[in-house]
Amino acid sequence: MQRRKFIGHISKAGFAVAAAGSVTSLASCGSSKHVSAGPFTTTLDQVPLAYRYEALEPVIDAKTMEIHYTKHAAAYSTNLKDAVKAEGLGDNVSVEEILGKVSKYSPKMRNNSGGHYNHEMFWQSMKANGEGTPSGQLLTDIEAQFNSYGNFKSLFSDAAKTRFGSGWAWLYKDGQKKLHIGSTPNQDNPLMDLSDIKGFPILGLDVWEHAYYLKYQNKRADYIDNWWKVVNWEYVQKRYAAI
Repeated sequence: MQRRKFIGHISKAGFAVAAAGSVTSLASCGSSKHVSAGPFTTTLDQVPLAYRYEALEPVIDAKTMEIHYTKHAAAYSTNLKDAVKAEGLGDNVSVEEILGKVSKYSPKMRNNSGGHYNHEMFWQSMKANGEGTPSGQLLTDIEAQFNSYGNFKSLFSDAAKTRFGSGWAWLYKDGQKKLHIGSTPNQDNPLMDLSDIKGFPILGLDVWEHAYYLKYQNKRADYIDNWWKVVNWEYVQKRYAAI
């Protein structure tokens, strides 16, 4: 496929770790109370990437990005639209609305609403030559919650490395606006009413094999360690400040 430059859009859109890095039960980290998605709204359509497929090399290779975006992620969007139509929801429904009561819908709706939302967030959470570390209030709160940025990074990486099978690692804010680290299976995320961890996602890492296997094969840990080099902390900070 001939590469093309995409126009970016920024604002459209398991174990858990509690304060000081102590590990708590999954149930204690979430809240049954619905957590607002704030000003972020994700439509049923894919948003064009803000960068070329090769932009994240050598961390993520161009072929992986192309397949991941045009095949895997595109399928979630297409299948979600089918599920929305089949289950009688309007075309203008936001993905956040679906996730908040996804337990009422079919497994197809659950899998594809989660897959679409997670990937739309994932693309924006990365950029070429990422800033390296967070800053401002986000960094202050990470250091207060997890003792240091280095400890946070280690805990988040462990959540990603130890997620059995396919899934995601998350930094999220719960209903009490407290930061947590956790992971979810498959395409689940903390906005889902049936998720073991509940809150507003601040940062998510895809650890499905299709996200890294062409370059890293079975070395998930290497993919995770290198991924920090392309994190778009400016976008993450916007998500953090929104809730």
